[in-house]
Amino acid sequence: MWRCRAPLVVLCALGVYALVLPLGWMYVGSARYRMSAADAPPTAVGIVFGAGAPNGEPSPMLAGRLELGAALYHSGKVQVLLVTGDNSRSHYNEPLVMRDYLIGEGVPRGRIVLDYAGFNTWDSCVRAKKIFGVDRAILITQRFHLPRAVTLCRSVGIDAVGVGDDSRSYAPIATVVSYLRELPAGLKAALFLAIRPNPHFLGPKEPGIKQALQTPG
Repeated sequence: MWRCRAPLVVLCALGVYALVLPLGWMYVGSARYRMSAADAPPTAVGIVFGAGAPNGEPSPMLAGRLELGAALYHSGKVQVLLVTGDNSRSHYNEPLVMRDYLIGEGVPRGRIVLDYAGFNTWDSCVRAKKIFGVDRAILITQRFHLPRAVTLCRSVGIDAVGVGDDSRSYAPIATVVSYLRELPAGLKAALFLAIRPNPHFLGPKEPGIKQALQTPG
């Protein structure tokens, strides 16, 4: 019976290794680029990644990211916030929800730039570089997402550092699910790094960042 189980055990072990290795590499490689808000160097652009906006309201995790983004703006760490999320359906506009929430947090409308085609972290990073011309940025998300976000954005040529939201406690199950989700997401990210696909949408360059930087704050 052991002889029958041995190949299955080996396959399971290899599967776990394949899941853990990419994320472990990203944790180690991005360590010096992940920091607290206080330690982050002043940078023109902050990128806030989407995290769900059901019923026209930001999810608790997205609200945490947006509040951190607003705090970075008000402290002078960033001058413009690029909000990147999903607007693939007519009735779902994540970037617009993000913008409105930031306005409610006191960020001027003219200092917020919207990316409507940030369907995943890779797309958001590539579009920030190729469409919006971002060369340096503070990435704003939860701490569990930072290793992957920092690795991907730096891989496309953005001199990125990451600040993780720790402003609130989430339900234990939500926290566990989020960290577990990073295992397959890390594997997918490693695949993207290898094949470097184009995002779902590219299109012409957007002047939004440059225009926002010229808008009175």
